[in-house]
Amino acid sequence: MKRLALLFAFLLASGLTLTCGGRLANAQQSAPKDNKGFNAAALQVVDLGTEIEGMKGRQLRMRLLTIEPGGYIGIHSHKDRPAVVYFLRGTDTVTLADGTVKVFRPGDTSSANKDTTHWHRNEGKEPVELIAVDIFHTK
Repeated sequence: MKRLALLFAFLLASGLTLTCGGRLANAQQSAPKDNKGFNAAALQVVDLGTEIEGMKGRQLRMRLLTIEPGGYIGIHSHKDRPAVVYFLRGTDTVTLADGTVKVFRPGDTSSANKDTTHWHRNEGKEPVELIAVDIFHTK
């Protein structure tokens, strides 16, 4: 009986691993690589290289991002580009690389770190507007 329970636990864990792995592959394969109906307007930019030692080639930037209805921002990584976001208008559907979906509305906030890979889409009838502040490497 104990062996049967162990076998069942192993099969269950294996199935979960395969399901999650398949979900990850599907999420990344179905995500757009390009942008559509997307605009980014720089509101403020600070050259961090002149402000903080060791930050040459990096900017602190604040941008107004707009995603038109039916538009999207293609899948991208925040490795080397941490960000914080404040949602102003519309409903933004964000899909993470693992397939997790999060929906953001006006007044919501989010952050992205080195482990964040995601894409945004506007499935609503009005534009999505958000303020994004990030540290950008100009290279």
